[in-house]
Parts: sequence; structure tokens; C-alpha cells
Amino acid sequence: MSGTVKKVTDVAFKVGRNIDWDGMAKLLVSDEARREFSNLRRAFDEVNSQLETKFSQEPEPIDWDYYRKGIGTRLVDMYKEHYESIEVPKFVDTVTPQYKTKFDALLIELKEAEEKSLKESERLEKEIVEVQELKKKLSTMTADEYFEKHPELRKKFDDEIRNDNWGY
Repeated sequence: MSGTVKKVTDVAFKVGRNIDWDGMAKLLVSDEARREFSNLRRAFDEVNSQLETKFSQEPEPIDWDYYRKGIGTRLVDMYKEHYESIEVPKFVDTVTPQYKTKFDALLIELKEAEEKSLKESERLEKEIVEVQELKKKLSTMTADEYFEKHPELRKKFDDEIRNDNWGY
């Protein structure tokens, strides 16, 4: 087996072991997303399985003496010479460098969006707590207590009263 195929197989096997499939599955919300994710995982496992079995095995060596006895030395030697002269070209990855910069930029954008989302979630959770507290206290709360928490509203109402604007 060529060294390149062996390397690709080893990398694919290592990557497959490091994927947190269960962790990603917990993040899915809809049934359609779960189905698609299941299909992706099944396809990945099939490809990985083929890489591990088909391409990770060394081919059986050719028994040239066996063929010499049956076919003849001259023809077998010619085939052997041509077989040994075959050079499998090494894989040169020209695609990854083109997309690596785009992928890295997307990762940065993803991290920024994640941070923004976490901050927004934190803000909304605080707001929910405040609204729940306000809901509990609303029936017994005085206007002064409400205005302590919302001084901008007090200023707005005071300005309206001062300007004799009663909302009519």
C-alpha cells in the first residue's frame, strides 16, 4: 500500500474517534435536524469503515514463480518489470489551502457569534429574573418603589406633569 493512502486512513480513523457525536446530538432541536445528523453519522461511519478495512490492508504479494510455471518466464518477467515500474503518484492537496482561510474566517465569525449569543442569553436571563420579581411585587408595590427601579420613567412623568401634558 502506498504511504499516502495509509496516512489518509490513519488520519480519518483518529478524527473519527475524536468527534463528540453524542455532545453534538444533544444540541439539536428539531426532529429533522436529528434525522439529518443521524444520516451524516451513518455515512461517516460507513466511509470510515471502508477506509479502515479496504485501504489499510497491504495487498498480497504476487507469486511470480507460480505464473512463470504456468505461462512462461519471458511473458511473466515482462509483466513483472512493468508492474514494478509503475509509480503511483503522490496526492498533492491543492484544495485545502484555498478553503483553509475561508474556514478559519468562518471559525472566527462563529466564535464572535457564540460570544454575542452567550452575552445576550445572560442579559435575557437577568431580565427574566427582574420581570418575575416585578410580577411578584406588582400587587403591593407603590409608584415610588417602581420609580426607584426605573428613574427614567419618573423623569418622563415629572416632565409631562410639569408641562401640563396629561396624555390627552
